[in-house]
Amino acid sequence: MFKLILFYDSSCPLCAKEINLLKKYDENKEIQFEDITLDNFSERFPHIDLDKADAIIHGQLSSGKVITGMDVTFLAWEIVNRDRWLRLFKLPLIRCITDWCYLVFAKHRKKITRLLCKNAAD
Repeated sequence: MFKLILFYDSSCPLCAKEINLLKKYDENKEIQFEDITLDNFSERFPHIDLDKADAIIHGQLSSGKVITGMDVTFLAWEIVNRDRWLRLFKLPLIRCITDWCYLVFAKHRKKITRLLCKNAAD
């Protein structure tokens, strides 16, 4: 049983790099990684709105509850026991800033990717 199903965009090089790191550290295979760009994604996960999942990272807990944004990132890194560096961003005052920064990044991730990753496509 997975602790988290993580829905990600493989067409985003920065996102894919993070996913590859998570896969590397997920030695117990507790995260199920699902690429939202696959043709059959909506058939397999009809309860996940593809446009929303493209705009903000989504995850699903083993209970079936869907979580979004930094909650997904925090949980994924916690599951692979590599969350020590993220704990600071969960502090109450900093968390507000963290959430806002993530939303800005998510909205502009393709532009940011083009700036940071050479040969990155839209």
